[in-house]
Amino acid sequence: ILIAEVRFNYSKMSTKSALVLVAEGSEEMECIISVDVLRRGGVNVTLAGLKGNEPTKCSRDVVVVPDKSMEEAIKCGPYDAIVLPGGLQGSKSFADCSTLGNLLKEQEKCGKIVAAICAAPTALKAHGIGLGKRVTCYPGLEKELVDSYKYSEDKVVIDGNLITSRGPGTAFDFGLALVEQLVGTDTSCSVKKALLL
Repeated sequence: ILIAEVRFNYSKMSTKSALVLVAEGSEEMECIISVDVLRRGGVNVTLAGLKGNEPTKCSRDVVVVPDKSMEEAIKCGPYDAIVLPGGLQGSKSFADCSTLGNLLKEQEKCGKIVAAICAAPTALKAHGIGLGKRVTCYPGLEKELVDSYKYSEDKVVIDGNLITSRGPGTAFDFGLALVEQLVGTDTSCSVKKALLL
């Protein structure tokens, strides 16, 4: 029996960093795939719980354990990218959190990447992030965005430092787009090849 093993050299981490948020009801695939693809790309990723670092139940009852609370993670910033996974309940929690809103506004002001997938662009709108830019989201939610953004049905939309994507099935494309923007095309292509995508 021949066993093929793919290894990633995590000692070759880039200097780039990303903060991925998770809340009760976040979409687990979008959360975990984003974290995983970014880490494979050598990005230093912190997975932070919106309301502490306790295990967090996602939209399909998968429990995720954050690295830190959002408050702890903010003290370790700034980050080159802030990433919001979707999920209706999680996105509503993101939209209702003024601390996150202030963090996103500072991120945008500094010209750093803000990324959201699925329902999470609605949280960006709630905090006034990227208004007037091109975005995409989960089908059916565009009606909440069209008055403030230019809507697209592309799998991933990049407009300046704003990156958005559609849902669980586009999570790998979303993660790879983040790697490309943060670390470069060569690294993104290498990660994509290793993932057999």
